[in-house]
This record gives sequence, C-alpha cells and structure tokens, in this order.
Amino acid sequence: MANYYIDRPEIGFHLNHPLMKRIVNLRERDYADKDKFADAPVNYEDAIENYKRVLEICGEVAAEIIEPNSEAVDQEGPHLENGRMIYASKTFENLDATLKAGLHGVSMPRRYGGLNLPNVVFSMLSEMISAADAGFQNIWSLQSCIDTLYEFGSEEQREKYIPRVCAGESMSMDLTEPDAGSDLQRVMLKATQDADGTWRMNGVKRFITNGDSDIHLVLARSEEGTTDGRGLSMFIYDKRNGGVDVRHIENKLGIHGSPTCELVYKNAKAELCGNTRMGLIKYVMALMNGARLGIAAQSVGVEQEAYVEGLNYAKERAQFGKKIVTFPAVYDMISRMKAKLDAGRSLLYQTARYVDIYKALEDIARERTLTPEERQEMKKYQRMADAFTPLAKGMNSEYANQNAYDAISIHGGSGFIMEYKSQRLYRDARIFSIYEGTTQLQVVAAVRYITNGTYLNLIKEMLEAPCSEEMKPLQERVKVMVDLYEQAINAVKDMGDVEAHDFLARRLYDMTAEIIMSLLIIDDASRAHELFSKSANVYVRMAEANVKAHNAYIMAFDPADLVSFRAIEQTAEE
Repeated sequence: MANYYIDRPEIGFHLNHPLMKRIVNLRERDYADKDKFADAPVNYEDAIENYKRVLEICGEVAAEIIEPNSEAVDQEGPHLENGRMIYASKTFENLDATLKAGLHGVSMPRRYGGLNLPNVVFSMLSEMISAADAGFQNIWSLQSCIDTLYEFGSEEQREKYIPRVCAGESMSMDLTEPDAGSDLQRVMLKATQDADGTWRMNGVKRFITNGDSDIHLVLARSEEGTTDGRGLSMFIYDKRNGGVDVRHIENKLGIHGSPTCELVYKNAKAELCGNTRMGLIKYVMALMNGARLGIAAQSVGVEQEAYVEGLNYAKERAQFGKKIVTFPAVYDMISRMKAKLDAGRSLLYQTARYVDIYKALEDIARERTLTPEERQEMKKYQRMADAFTPLAKGMNSEYANQNAYDAISIHGGSGFIMEYKSQRLYRDARIFSIYEGTTQLQVVAAVRYITNGTYLNLIKEMLEAPCSEEMKPLQERVKVMVDLYEQAINAVKDMGDVEAHDFLARRLYDMTAEIIMSLLIIDDASRAHELFSKSANVYVRMAEANVKAHNAYIMAFDPADLVSFRAIEQTAEE
C-alpha cells in the first residue's frame, strides 16, 4: 500500500532538526494539556510520535484516495448552480476522507477541538496532499485562515468559529477585486454599519479561491472617503447568514479542482475581526505570510510528484536499446530535479520552524509577560521568518514550474498527451509563481534584507556551522560564492541608482536563495549522508554556476545600460 510519508523518508528527516525540541516545548506549554486531553503528549518523544502517526495517516489518504481521484477531479471540476458553487464529485470524497482521518483544525489548540500541531508539520501535510492533487490542497489548506482569526479575533469569535473549522467547515480569504490584485490598497468592497451597529458589506470580489466556503475572512473598506490601505478592515462573513452569491467560476489552465470564484456581496452581514483600519496594514500581512508558506508547501509537493513521474518514466522508457535513464542528458535533468526538490524542501521547513518559534512565543505573550530572553528570541525568529518566507515561496514556486517542465521533457511527445500525468502537473504549477504574490513581489519583499545585510550576516553565521568531512569541499565552494555575492551587493549599492537597484534585484534574490539553500542541503547531507549527499553535490554546483553568472552580469552592468532596455519597451509600445 502506497504511503506518501513512509515512502518519502526525506520528509520525516526534518522532524529530527535541532530546533524541533524548542518548537514542541513552546507549542505544548511544557505539556500542560496532558491531564486535560487524552491525545495530548506527555513529553517531547511522545509529541514526535504523535506527529509521525498523523503524517502516516495523511500519507495513506493522499496516496490511496486523493491521488487516484485527481484525474477525475481535473476533468470534472466544480460547477455553478443557482448562485452556489458545487465541488467535483470526487472532491467530496476527498473532504470526507480527510475529515474522517482527523486532518482538519490541525493547527488549533485542543480546547477548540484542534490537534495543536506546529506549522512545520502542517507544511508536511500540505506537501503530501499537494503531491496527490495540488487543486485539492488549496481547498484543504485554507483551513489555515483560522490562524488569523485565532490571532486577531475575540474570544467569542474563537469559540464560535474555530470548532466549526475543526469539524470540517471550509474557509476562504476574500481579498482581490477586479481593480485590486497585487495592489490591495485599491480594494473598494464597502463595509457600512446599520443603526444597531451591525456591519453590512456590498460589492464584488474576484479570483477568490474556494470562494463559496463556509467562513470567509474579507478585506473591505470601512472608512468613508478613504482610498488607501488605512481605510481597510478585516471582516468575518458566515455563509449561514446569506448575502453572498457566486456569479462566476473561472475556467482555468490548471488546479481545476480548486474553485476560483467571483462573488457578489449584497448587504451581507459581517463581523469585524480585530480593529478597524488594520485590515491591510496588519491582518492581511499575517494572513498572506501564512498563505505564502502554504504555496511553498504546495510547490514542494508538485516538485516531488514531477520528479517521481520523470524518474519512473525514464526507468521504463527504452530507446536505442537502452533505458533513457542511462543517458547523461536525461540523468542530468533528473538529478537537478531532485536537487531542487531537496534544497527547496529544506528551505520550506527551515522557514516553517522559524515561524513556529515566534508564533508560539506571541501566543504565550497573550497569557503572560515574556521574559527579556523570550522577547529577544521572538524578535529574532520573527525577523528570520519574515526574511525567509519570500525566499521559500518564490524559489519553490519557480522550482515547481521547472520540475514540471522537465518532467514533460523526459516524457518526450508522450508528455504532451493528456493521458499522462505530467501535463497536469505542468498546468497546476503555473499558478504557484503568480498567486499569493508573484515571484517579482517576493523579490520586493526580500530585497531590503539583501541591502541591509540581514541575509549576508545569516549566511556567514551558517558558514561557521560544522559539517561532515565529505561536505567540507562543498562548503569551501560556497565560501567563494559568498564573496561573489557580497561583491555584487556592494556594487549595486555603490551605483546609487534606484532604477538599477530594482532592475538587478532579481539576480541578487536568486543568489541569496541559492547560497542559503546550498548551506541548508550541506547541513542535511552532513546529518543524513545517504539521503542528501547526491543532491548536495548537484545543487551546490548548480548554484555555483548561477552565482558566478549573476556576479558577472552585475559587475559589468552600468546604470546607463537601462536606456537600451527602456528603448526596447518604448519601441514595443509604439
């Protein structure tokens, strides 16, 4: 019987990271739940065993139910009936299976009916479900919207909504509109109050994933006469109250099982979540960071599946009297796919660990005053999580696209045929580098950490970490890459040209991420040689070539060269 957790030991390896003990101790409040809840762990070892059991259950559901249903879901997709979205029939089977397996409300405290799992384990679950069906992962993983309600809602709202999500009710985040995509400051959905103080919403939302969900978090304009982010607030809409209809379901290139809806709000009753005017400035930022990590996990799942599809086909397909997996051009492609997968997964889970530590300390701070050491720890890991999230989302979404592209190439002409799974992975992956913030926006989010030295200092700190004897030659190669990276950063800063800085930012971003992932995969290979040494060797060499190329481009660049690029753009416009 296939199992996406047992069959992929690289996932379980990340439960053994040195930070996990701190994460579990913080999450479990020194195991205070053990006397209140039968399923609560009594110590660290018990907690890890609990995580493994949940992951194994999910791995079986993903491999034995969700993946076999994926083709039918892709072909049928959701449909619209009388203003309501109806899932594909097999999606209902998937939801029933995940609910019976206890895979809902996984991040919520046990007092609300949740499993109290850390974000790193939630990311592992997301990865496996995405590997089975990326479209269904969208529906399932949106339960993480409840984290924002838990963080900023009132206790009354927590008691009202969290148990419902733990019992399997669905969620969505209603942010974008026809004229407000990446620029959410332009949101115009209007929220007004009745004489009795009841909030009502009117307007249109577009491109809303799982838009006919049970519970919505909605960004709306609550302040009359405003036109920027300071006039936006976050609201909770309960489908039971009515007032929102689905006007249209988008016909998309991929992730067909995930309904993308256009919604019409007509005097829809809503509850304010948190304080007015903080919707975009604070609450959506928290919501989006969680969503971006979710897309990183979704991307890793497709990276994994594309690698498996390509490898399996290459082992079976024979040409010129040989299996094509023996051809250098093919095994070079496959080795790069695996290296990107392993390095990208390591970045994903390192980011998730940083998030876990600072979020747990934030939660504790609601109950008691943190010690000075705890406050310092919280600030440290929040800064690292904020810096790593745009790298994890941006790079993994790009790697998912690249691996899916290569899987088709390995299949040759067969990869272009709809009966083969690789074409669906390719179609599904394309959205990952677009929604929840394009790769270009991830660059914008990351670039300040490049220019202020945050990444460089962290990289130098990581270089001081011990590694195995076998990995030391690779570590020395990374040291050379770091010198080239620092040289490139200084060159861009010395230009003193804002436009040149923005133009070269993507190259600095790629250098940053590939150096960090090189160091992460070296560390993984030092602790588990049999799992990661091949990927470490391939990835570091691949990163080395890219870093050298980016350095050469930047060092030879003159801001005056921008005139040529602008001329091309102007000619095209004419």
